[in-house]
Amino acid sequence: MAGVQDQLEIKFRLSDGSDIGPKSFPAATSVSTLKESILAQWPKEKENGPRTVKDLKLISAGKILENNRTVGECRSPIIDVPTTMHVVVQPPTVEKEKKMTSEPKQNKCVCVIL
Repeated sequence: MAGVQDQLEIKFRLSDGSDIGPKSFPAATSVSTLKESILAQWPKEKENGPRTVKDLKLISAGKILENNRTVGECRSPIIDVPTTMHVVVQPPTVEKEKKMTSEPKQNKCVCVIL
């Protein structure tokens, strides 16, 4: 019986309302492993999909889950079968960084004499 309780059925809700899963995971599975599973199952036809695990954020019970935590540690005390976790894809920050570095800094001094 303990083996059944150590398995959690999790469904991942994407931002457009579609789902990945449900799929069973052991309670000892890390959040990072969940993200790798989402990457592998991500629908290819969706635009702006994640490229790496770092592009994904998982939210469960209103909390952003940390990569080093396990599913068992993040489980809500109210068991919802299957548990739904929301998946958020962070936009790439490379473009913003390029814009900031490509623009030369200008020293601006403004003086007001009254």
